Amino acid sequence: MPHGSGSAIDVLGDSGQTQLVTSGHSSALPPSPRETRAEPDLPRIQRAVREILSAIGENPDREGLQETPARVARMFAELTAGLRCDPARHLERVFPEQYDELVLVKDISFNSMCEHHLLPFMGVAHIGYLPRGKVVGLSKLARIVDEISHQPQVQERMTQQIADLMQSVLDPKGVIVVLEATHTCMTIRGIRKPGSLTITSAVRGLFKTNQASRAEVMSLMK
Repeated sequence: MPHGSGSAIDVLGDSGQTQLVTSGHSSALPPSPRETRAEPDLPRIQRAVREILSAIGENPDREGLQETPARVARMFAELTAGLRCDPARHLERVFPEQYDELVLVKDISFNSMCEHHLLPFMGVAHIGYLPRGKVVGLSKLARIVDEISHQPQVQERMTQQIADLMQSVLDPKGVIVVLEATHTCMTIRGIRKPGSLTITSAVRGLFKTNQASRAEVMSLMK
């Protein structure tokens, strides 16, 4: 897997199209995953859903749709719960450990909402880090993926947010994050390419400067 300063390539395989995007630091700072928002306004969401149903020519008062606005409001509250959390809290409890080799957790499943079309994208995250005298519970890595994903997102930013959070809170020697996801905004609308897979990566610390270390962890992620 190539690494660089944010270039993207498309590779067409037998099972569909794979888009590979490598993530570096962008010039515009992304929203911090530590920012928390107010609770969602469920009645307002319900009114908006009723308006959408009317706008597409449906009758929001017919039997099959009467409860739909309330259901959609609850769904949005669930899928955006990460806006009201601080994922950094999961990394605050650490364990002193003189272990300086790779810690890698693979295939952490996640689902998120594309902020461009409000359609879901889902996949797996792989997180590796080189500890600097302290380690964190393995389940905490899954928790930060879960909370950072549960908000309107783009995969590139989500990848960087996970890596930056790990680097800033744990201060490891290096961090590498790879996300693989299928985007329904590509598979069910627009270009309509089922089977396409988007891969993004973010590297920090030693993994960014040491090509051999980066290549080793990438081989383990495959």
